[in-house]
Amino acid sequence: MQVGLKALANHYGIALVQPLSVESVIGAVNSSRTLNGRVENSYQPSYQPSNDFAGHFEFGLKYEPMHLEFFARLFAAAGPEPIADWCHQSPFGQYARRAGFLYEWLTGKRLDVPDVKNAAYCDAISAKHYLVSTEPQKVKRWKINNNLPGNADFCPLVRYTAALQEALAFDLKAELNKLSQQFGADVLMRTASWLTLKESRSSFLIEKESNQTDRIQRFAQVIAKHCGRIESPLSDEGLQQLQAGILGANALGLGMRRSPVFVGQATLSAEIVHYIAPHYAALPNMLEGLRLFEETTRGADPLIRAAALAFAFVYIHPMRDGNGRIHRFLINDILLRDKAIPSGVILPISATIMSSLDFRSNYDRVLEVFSKPFMQRYAASYRFGKSTVYEDGTHSNLEFDEYEDASFAWRHPDLTEHVMYIAKVVAHTIHTEMADEARMLINFQQAQQHLKDVLEMPDQDANRIIRSIKENNWQVSNKLKKEYSVLADADIAERVVEAVRDGFASL
Repeated sequence: MQVGLKALANHYGIALVQPLSVESVIGAVNSSRTLNGRVENSYQPSYQPSNDFAGHFEFGLKYEPMHLEFFARLFAAAGPEPIADWCHQSPFGQYARRAGFLYEWLTGKRLDVPDVKNAAYCDAISAKHYLVSTEPQKVKRWKINNNLPGNADFCPLVRYTAALQEALAFDLKAELNKLSQQFGADVLMRTASWLTLKESRSSFLIEKESNQTDRIQRFAQVIAKHCGRIESPLSDEGLQQLQAGILGANALGLGMRRSPVFVGQATLSAEIVHYIAPHYAALPNMLEGLRLFEETTRGADPLIRAAALAFAFVYIHPMRDGNGRIHRFLINDILLRDKAIPSGVILPISATIMSSLDFRSNYDRVLEVFSKPFMQRYAASYRFGKSTVYEDGTHSNLEFDEYEDASFAWRHPDLTEHVMYIAKVVAHTIHTEMADEARMLINFQQAQQHLKDVLEMPDQDANRIIRSIKENNWQVSNKLKKEYSVLADADIAERVVEAVRDGFASL
């Protein structure tokens, strides 16, 4: 027999964007099995709840993960009566109180029940199992500590699953300290400017815009200037400052959007839609929820905060253009603000994402954790009709019928897998990308010194010769001989090549 949240979903005909991660049944013995990524838990008959709203809801709160999209849809479908009845019958019970609080918090409507008296405060959600607000607010009416990390207009959840806790066992500060001890703090800091440029170039590769030299340099400057330093990156002013820096002051797509938007690609015959973003009228409240999430989770694990904020931002998609680059900027920005990485250091996250087919495909896959079921749920709800010019100057012919229904999902994404992905990316970035860059810098410096032992020259010329020889399979090219006539001497050329090779011998 199905019990818990799935039983309520079946009874009220609730269709979710992100499915319930756990479903519960009553069987002969306690057991658990995983099918197609979903967990089915079986409980002995002694766990059988009463077959009504309160019984299944309480079972869900006790034994199943929180699912805010589900609760919001359930309250809309069931109305206030079953929650109010439960609260009247069990006025001091923590599960009835939590249900009553969640109803009022998610719907903004007041239940016709008296305030709770003489009960001990309990948390809205478990700090052991979820990322919660580090500044819970006491809700006197329900005797609830509201530790939800957002507001009703936008509150993502991150579940501390076993897999996530394993990924978070990586100690970011300790690993950076190891790099510093291995290569020296000065070397680590000197790699920062190159890593910043590499991050910018790789970010454009993700956007499939690799041959945009000016734009790559511009984004690199934004990272160097603003990352961890801009006063309030998620404010309207902060976002527009970042966007203008990334796109250029004369770009056409500046500002917060006041038009519909989708992420997709065009073919000769049609538009392929991968994701439709929230209605522009909802953006101010959703961004306020995102800002509240950032403020109230300060002090929590920086990696969780950075990943959740970055992916939440890209799903909200508030800007006319530049959302993807701001999304990746936010990862380093939060890590710097939380002092998880030293000032001036940039983790080349985008470079890691582009470093292998596995990381790149998993980046797309983690974005699809939300976007793919979203588009499956609303596949018949959008079309392309007559083009309209919107308030922000955007021309769009996208028509979407289910903004109100889809808001249940947009407001409450589960970002657990997104955090797990970024944790793995950061670990690889430090162990591989940053370590490799530090080794390369040390070897390049050695090659410079060896080269100057053969020929005295300015650093700029030494760098040009080293790069050319290394890229030309350890040979002096005819072009290099024309630029530096001394290299036409075969003996000198041989000594120069040997000096450069010696510099990179430890690679």
